[in-house]
Amino acid sequence: MISGTALVRAPSSRLADGIVTHIARTPVDVDLARRQHDAYRAALAGAGWSVLEVAPADDCPDSVFVEDTVVVCGDLAVLTRPGAPDRRPEVAGARAAAEALLLDVAEIEAPGTLDGGDVLQVGDRVYVGVGGRTNEAGFAQLRDHLATRGRTATPVTLHGVLHLKSAVTALPDGTLVALPHLLDTHALPPVLPVEEEAGCHVVPLGDERVLIAASAPHTTALIHQLGFAPIVVDISEFEKLEGCVTCLTVLIPPVR
Repeated sequence: MISGTALVRAPSSRLADGIVTHIARTPVDVDLARRQHDAYRAALAGAGWSVLEVAPADDCPDSVFVEDTVVVCGDLAVLTRPGAPDRRPEVAGARAAAEALLLDVAEIEAPGTLDGGDVLQVGDRVYVGVGGRTNEAGFAQLRDHLATRGRTATPVTLHGVLHLKSAVTALPDGTLVALPHLLDTHALPPVLPVEEEAGCHVVPLGDERVLIAASAPHTTALIHQLGFAPIVVDISEFEKLEGCVTCLTVLIPPVR
């Protein structure tokens, strides 16, 4: 059974020039990154997702992080306006993909900025990181768009981290796994703290399956102990650019 559509985008030949904000720059092996991306796509397909390639954007080093370009909620695709101006050309490919999937399309407009990596959807609640790449105006526009689909959006203040989902994500049962010192947890339900940075980056793939990075072995063991089925992928080259398993895809479940 097909779980839905997973948007992905091939790494740019300029990947090594991607933006680094909160960590030191280290060399990126682009060939290895391409092999890791192939394995990542295979993991999505193996979990039942139909993988759809967004048109490449080779002039945009960060374009592989496709999650930042579009937020999908039901049949609505909200095209973002990335906080880094150099990333805004990436959105055109996301628009084409959304239109090909016959989704309703809205967009964030100036002066708003929004990165999809700042948007965590948990049931009817949507948590939005504010203070990094996403500003208050971008949050307000997204809140209004999502309200048309019955969602309630809550802002979450970030502390020295690139995106909200760099600090917190959700397991299949809605449990939030987090590094609490990186965000204002008062805006969230109780969280399950983890010790590994990559441990708070997970992607529920349907049923009990959870995608997680190979760099979080202790959290992987914890997730297994909680009764879930971890699917482990090595994304070391993307982690050098503050990437994680969440930002390499946009999952679009079938519209019910």
